[in-house]
Amino acid sequence: ITPVGAPTFSDALRMGTEIFQSLKSLLRKQGFSTNVGDEGGFAPSLKSNAEAIELIIKAIEKAGYAPGVDCFIALDAAASELYHDGKYVLERENRTLDSAEITEFYERLISDYPIISIEDALHEDDWEGWQLLNQRIGDKVQLVGDDLYVTNITRLERGIVENSSNSILIKLNQIGSLTETTAAVEMAHRNNWTAVISHRSGETEDTTIADLAVALASGQIKTGAPSRGERTCKYNRLLAIEAELGTEARFAGRAAFSHLK
Repeated sequence: ITPVGAPTFSDALRMGTEIFQSLKSLLRKQGFSTNVGDEGGFAPSLKSNAEAIELIIKAIEKAGYAPGVDCFIALDAAASELYHDGKYVLERENRTLDSAEITEFYERLISDYPIISIEDALHEDDWEGWQLLNQRIGDKVQLVGDDLYVTNITRLERGIVENSSNSILIKLNQIGSLTETTAAVEMAHRNNWTAVISHRSGETEDTTIADLAVALASGQIKTGAPSRGERTCKYNRLLAIEAELGTEARFAGRAAFSHLK
């Protein structure tokens, strides 16, 4: 979820935590497990993608917020995991789609639900598919390349030239140095792309990426649910930075997505 309607980071964190607990309550009432995974999120066994999104919308409303105003939904499709023999296989929905068909699938999703960002919507080497997707919905939703770019400026440069997406996920320990990480963020910003600073699935309680998100003015950080110490420590560090900056602190909120219609 992206609590973009909050006026400050601390308010955004409170909103996110309230919605997380709201979702936990809803899942319990419906008899689902509320155990959490590596990144602190819930993983109930649901029948469809739509059911998952609708549960999150109910959780936002139950917490007292307006979906599509106070809080939007951001998806990580991890589509490289769905890709087999040139097709995207949605097993739960018993559907097999090509690049054009899965683009239509995403078009319907963003039409039906308050989705503001989709990460790894397509396979990491489906360059033509990414180009089509960006042409169709890139002005309406943030399209983030993670596996597509792997924080690598050579792949990022190709994406910019081919107009493959409008955002890159940034993982410091994926590319291996602060110099290369900074170069990737700066290249994205020069081309009016967003850059989302990200954790890894296997994390520690190191909080460097929180400082990095502020230092590089990325405006966005992806670091898991408000659950598990290796996730919450990043949020706690951001709270401390906000307190230290005082009135100079700026929370990007909806402005982080100002390039979208």
